[in-house]
Amino acid sequence: MPIILPLQNLLPARYLTDATICGFVASQFIAGSASCCSLNKNVLGDPMQPITIDPEKCNRDGICVKACPTSAIELASKAEMPKPVEDFKEYCLACGHCVAVCPTGAFSLDWLNTEQCPSVSKDLVLDHHQAEQFLRSRRSIRNFKDKPVEREKLEKLIEMACYAPSAKNNQAWHWTVVENPADVRKMAEMVIDWMRAIIKKHPQQAEERGLPRVVEAWDSGQERICRGAPHVIVVHGDKDYVLGPEDSATALSYLELYAPTIGLGTCWGGYFFSAVNAYPPLFEALGIPAGHKAFGAVMVGFPRLRYQRLPLRKEPKITWMT
Repeated sequence: MPIILPLQNLLPARYLTDATICGFVASQFIAGSASCCSLNKNVLGDPMQPITIDPEKCNRDGICVKACPTSAIELASKAEMPKPVEDFKEYCLACGHCVAVCPTGAFSLDWLNTEQCPSVSKDLVLDHHQAEQFLRSRRSIRNFKDKPVEREKLEKLIEMACYAPSAKNNQAWHWTVVENPADVRKMAEMVIDWMRAIIKKHPQQAEERGLPRVVEAWDSGQERICRGAPHVIVVHGDKDYVLGPEDSATALSYLELYAPTIGLGTCWGGYFFSAVNAYPPLFEALGIPAGHKAFGAVMVGFPRLRYQRLPLRKEPKITWMT
């Protein structure tokens, strides 16, 4: 079963009212369990006060007030210090903007203090040339080495994915990692079984989606579902959460962009993902809770090929409204 990280006393109370939409991630590793992130549990200051200001450091510039997306902090005058509004805990998104933006490190929350937040290193900021190559060199990897990835690297991928933005900072992601390559193969075969059923029941739809070709390849010994990847990561969440697809796509984008920096390659598992919600045997094999829905899947492994150039893309279709 997924492991829910202990969140009591770490986040505003509104995050603790629903175990599905919580502030941090729940994860499951098939063939072994482990949580994918950890949190520093040091709580700063009076637990009854949501924010703490160091009067010696605060310069009363109001930057924290401007940065707060929900106007949950106020500053009456420069003679005073910032303070939470009366309904702060109801509106705080736990985004950490106030702590991150303070130039003097004077601002702390009851669950987050300055010392817990690494400073932004100017030496690590990409210039526009580096950023362009980083983004343009991203490839969908469909050739993987026959070598499993260390769990620590898989955990790091998910940790980085959880830094993606999400609606109202809900971070409503849950992750299931198929860690055993043999299980990946079995689940790929389940996807093929699902495809065979569609081909039989809805032949025209199956033809439009190219399913007969994929099944024929499987029957001839070519695995085009997970492409020989040793692992699959599935992101899922409350089936009724309307922004689940958008939030999850953003998180998976963070995951795949980070992957090459630790020597890994990824590819979005379109066939796999489509089958998870449509084929109960696969949904059950993944152990996804009944009230959840899969929002995306990626294959993960060590790339077998190395790409040397940056291919072109279509010209953007832009409408300028002047």
